[in-house]
Amino acid sequence: MQYRTLVMYMEIGCFVSCLCGWILVCSTLPTEYWTFSEVGSVVLTTSNYYSNLWMDCISDTTGVSDCKYYPSLLALSVFLHVCRALTIVSVILGFWAAVLTFIGMKCTKIGGSELANARVTFAASITYLASGFSGLIVYCWWGNKVRSEFVDPNFRSQKFEIGAAVFIGWGGTCLIIAAASVMAYFSGREVFYKNGKKGKPRSYATARTRTYMIPGSSGRPRTLAPSSRRTPGLTPMPPLFSGRVSLPSQKTRSVRTIQPLSMDSFV
Repeated sequence: MQYRTLVMYMEIGCFVSCLCGWILVCSTLPTEYWTFSEVGSVVLTTSNYYSNLWMDCISDTTGVSDCKYYPSLLALSVFLHVCRALTIVSVILGFWAAVLTFIGMKCTKIGGSELANARVTFAASITYLASGFSGLIVYCWWGNKVRSEFVDPNFRSQKFEIGAAVFIGWGGTCLIIAAASVMAYFSGREVFYKNGKKGKPRSYATARTRTYMIPGSSGRPRTLAPSSRRTPGLTPMPPLFSGRVSLPSQKTRSVRTIQPLSMDSFV
């Protein structure tokens, strides 16, 4: 199996895992059971209290339930405002991460070249990580608040327990973070490896290397590199002339003697 095929199947698996985790996070928003409490010692008069980010509800053993939304937005605590904001941010980031992943996957061939697809997939994985950590902060903070109030002996109000929605949120966010981390590793490795390989400059010795053919030889040509920066593994070309050739110096000049002419030379 080729490396590209392996990465393609990995991207599909990570995308499906992130999508399932995002659906689990979205399912916790309308769920009422973020916290719940049971009041009453007799079965016939037992009442159940449960709440979430948007409302408080109560039900009894007869099956009658009633929910009431929080009456004032400005009267809510800072804790509830931050949890609402982070949950909505997590859902929005997960949606756009799914769009980017669908565009950048190798099996869809929408993003363009291999490098462009890897960049889009890497951006999608970072967006998925931001979405997962945003949701994880909400569920961990909510669960820690419920736990601290439940074990505090000085807390006189009604004590609640952690509901099923928080556990579903924990599972969804952990699934998103795990799958996005794997996808970010493979796509980021491809992006940074190709960028580094493409932008690697040639050395001076490689740029100045030339290939010469020895006269009268039928073998392969030899490569000669500069003596100052000679690369290992290259054999320099032997000299073309075995003897030493002495050239006349610039200061040495040939002197020609001029003899005087006489009358006998013309006879």
